[in-house]
Amino acid sequence: MTTLTKSRAEEILDSMAGLRLLVVGDLILDRYISGSVERVSPEAPVPVVHVEETASAPGGAGNVAANTVALGAECHLVGCLGDDGGGLDLERELVRLGVQTNGVIRVSDRPTTTKTRILARRQQVVRFDQENALPVPPEVAEGVLSMVQVLLPECNAVILEDYNKGVLVPEIIRGTLKAAAVHGIPSVVDPKSRNFFEFHGCTVFKPNRPELEAALGQPCRPDDPEWMAATRERLDCRHLLLTLGEAGMSLETPESELIRVPSRARDVYDVSGAGDTVTAVVAAALAAGAEVTEAAILANHAAAVEVGKVGVATVSPAEILEQLSTG
Repeated sequence: MTTLTKSRAEEILDSMAGLRLLVVGDLILDRYISGSVERVSPEAPVPVVHVEETASAPGGAGNVAANTVALGAECHLVGCLGDDGGGLDLERELVRLGVQTNGVIRVSDRPTTTKTRILARRQQVVRFDQENALPVPPEVAEGVLSMVQVLLPECNAVILEDYNKGVLVPEIIRGTLKAAAVHGIPSVVDPKSRNFFEFHGCTVFKPNRPELEAALGQPCRPDDPEWMAATRERLDCRHLLLTLGEAGMSLETPESELIRVPSRARDVYDVSGAGDTVTAVVAAALAAGAEVTEAAILANHAAAVEVGKVGVATVSPAEILEQLSTG
């Protein structure tokens, strides 16, 4: 088992400051409407929620971007927003968090993907989604890729964040990965089902167990070196980082034997957003000069911090170092 000393972790985290990362993918606005329930509606057998608080936060690629900024890096975001109130709210929140949104394209006939959750006493009552998850049309894809080609040469790593909301069509995937290869920067992919096998040549491919099992049509064997190596070759990626929830991670890389990264003991409050944190930390660490094994271990500690927070949250370098020392 590869270890990561605190001094080495600190060196990597310090090196993230001032780096520039590019995040390309699906932008999502997460809305939360919370309150109390004291009665059932006379109109139907449903609870009446007395609204006490509303909040909005970036989800999808926006949350990954927010995580990279929390690590001290500069982040440029490329994706699509609708020309609507949700788009204005999401862009405003991204700017407040320090994310550079000059690569975000407005699309007039496509709504901003919005997930609205109704909560009563911190329990989710219902969620309703507003979205058009069809692949973006060719003229929008061309605009997205042109923004990638403008911004990527000045960046130290690129993340492709897919939520099956239509932005990461094959042309954008291929163009982004080709540009990353030409400019010699690492590319980290967080995939979803629609274009799972399109990310040829990426540096790190980071599915979770359910995603990989669904794509392959077979159970994962994360402790089987031959199976992991064959899967990495099939996916045509440099490194395969399989996240396993409470079982940690499995890393298959041509540079070493199969590496199992165990989960870190922590009270788990909420696992939402942990995958975004892992993606951001892996990319930032590679941009900072870390080996992929070091990046995976650092990301595992960051995930332990994130799941100890309520809701989708970011993680600071200081919190990661504290977790590494105590976990």
